[in-house]
Amino acid sequence: MGTVLVGTVLAGIVALIIRSMIRDKKNGKSIQCGGDCKYCGGHCRH
Repeated sequence: MGTVLVGTVLAGIVALIIRSMIRDKKNGKSIQCGGDCKYCGGHCRH
């Protein structure tokens, strides 16, 4: 029972992380540069 509970909690956390990454991608944010073009050389075009 404990294994199922821990697995469910971990699956929920992973789902939230993936949802956040998809939302950031749709908003034009990049994992590589974080939206601060002085560090990524202007590739993010903000």
